[in-house]
This record gives sequence, structure tokens and C-alpha cells, in this order.
Amino acid sequence: MTKPTISTVAVVGTGVIGRSWMLLLARAGCHTRIYDCDPAKVEEAVQWLEEDLELNRQDGLLSAEEAKATRDRVTFHHSLGEALNGVGYVQESGPERMELKQALYADLDRAADPAAILGSSTSGLEMTKIAAGLTGARRCIVTHPVNPPHVIPVVEILAGKETDRQVVDRTCAFLVSVGQTPVVVNFYLPGFLLNRMQAALVREAINLVESGAADVNAVDAVICDGLGLRWALMGPFGVANTNADGGVREYFSRYKQAYLGLMNNLGSTPSFDPALIEQLGKATDAMVGNAPRAEIRRWRDRLVRKIRAVKEGDPGP
Repeated sequence: MTKPTISTVAVVGTGVIGRSWMLLLARAGCHTRIYDCDPAKVEEAVQWLEEDLELNRQDGLLSAEEAKATRDRVTFHHSLGEALNGVGYVQESGPERMELKQALYADLDRAADPAAILGSSTSGLEMTKIAAGLTGARRCIVTHPVNPPHVIPVVEILAGKETDRQVVDRTCAFLVSVGQTPVVVNFYLPGFLLNRMQAALVREAINLVESGAADVNAVDAVICDGLGLRWALMGPFGVANTNADGGVREYFSRYKQAYLGLMNNLGSTPSFDPALIEQLGKATDAMVGNAPRAEIRRWRDRLVRKIRAVKEGDPGP
């Protein structure tokens, strides 16, 4: 395991994303301090951490010694100042509301050491606005993970207008050192990269079901047993490059008109009214059966780790 470039970190906010960051950072070897303004959330995070480590041990993903070492690196703190004292990196995972982010970042900027990086898990807010007027705006940066980050490595990196370029570089280096894949977004746009592409696909998936062209099972099968198998190895440009003997230039030249026709024919934005959501809910319930969601997530996470291990063992040409 690569040694983390920052040894002591803090996670502020212990909801679904925060607790996943907690496990990721502690597992990577960081002394990880945890704080949440709601003590009940901290207790839930502790329970989740211990249960997840035990499940990982049972699944053969961690030894008992590794699970204990990970748990021992995590400490829980009752005050923000205590949690942030001496840390080199802070991962904020608070509520996704601008006024709350701004207030929290003001507290982080006051409490954290001046050299500490202040990263935010926000999935759509602009760091320029979050850090507006802060003395330490230069060290504030978006570090948006894919849920759950302790399983999926991509983290979107987006600087604010005041963010120091060295902070971008240090953040990327740190994330690589804890096993993540930082992806730099050059300027702010709603949804960043991942959620924009996800929204485009989900929009058409819903339209196909709503129009009656296919059912939920068929749409999901096209992804998990079709496109998703290629996408686990290469993105849209990499796939296009392998789908024609002359590479991406030949592919997009040959299929230009076909793509333009399809793109112009894609469905409109769904209404997401209650009736449509219930239709999708019933169809999804029938597709997944009686399996508890916790068990489905455990299976998903286990398989994603196996896919990652296969990719790491055979990185390709």
C-alpha cells in the first residue's frame, strides 16, 4: 500500500458519504478524526464502520488484523476544534445547501491549521461561492466522490476562483496516495462531469420505459450485460477508438449521421410526477425481488472490488 502523503485527516459530517470517506481514509493508513454536529450520526457511523469491517473480513477482503488496524485509526471527537487540531486534510460532507456549506466552511477555515486543505464532497455547488470572503479561500476545493468512495475510486476535483494551484496538485497527489482516481474539472458547470453524464443516460432510460419501448428489466440489462461491461474498462471515447479499425476518427466520421439522428430523436426530460415514480418503483421492486437492499449493496460492493482487482492485475496495453 502506498503511504498517504497526508497522515492525519478529518472527516466532518458522518452521513452516507462521510462515513464512506472515513473507512476509505482509515483503511489507506490515515489517522482519521471524525466529527458531526449530531452525536446520533456519529454513533451510527461507528456502528456502520464496525459492521462493514466485519463483513469485509467475512468476504475475505480484509484480514482480522487489517480490520482492527483500520478501526484503531479512527477517533471520534465532540468538538470541531478538537477534530481539526493538527490535521493536514479535511473532507467535509455536510448537507447539500449553499447557506449551510458557507457557514460550515467559515467554521472550518477558523478551526483548521492554515496549511490544511479543505475539501468538499458537494455534488453540485460551486466552491467559489462556498468560500466567498473566507481568509483561507485559497485552500478550499471541491472533492466530489462517487458513492460510495470507499468502493469506487473516481473523485471530481474542482477549484474555486481563489483556490491556489498548489492546493489542486496536493489534493490530487493525496487522493492518489489513498487509492483514489482524481479527475480535474476545468471550470464549474452544474452536476460537474459524472452527474451530467449519468443524468443524460437516466433521462433516456426513463423515457424508454415511460413510452413503452421496453420494460425496466430490459433497460437495466442493456447496461449491466451490455454497455456497462465495456464501460467498466473504457469510457465513450476509448470504446469508440476500439469500435473501428481506423480508431475514433473513423468511428465518429462513419457514424456521424447515425449519431446526429439518434441525438435529435432522444426523449424529452421526464416529468418525475408521483405516478411515474410509482410506476418505476413497482417495476424495480419486481425486478430485484425480495432481496434486502443492504444485501444488494454488499454484493455490488464486493463485485466492484473484484472488477477493480482484475483491472489492476491486467491494466492493458
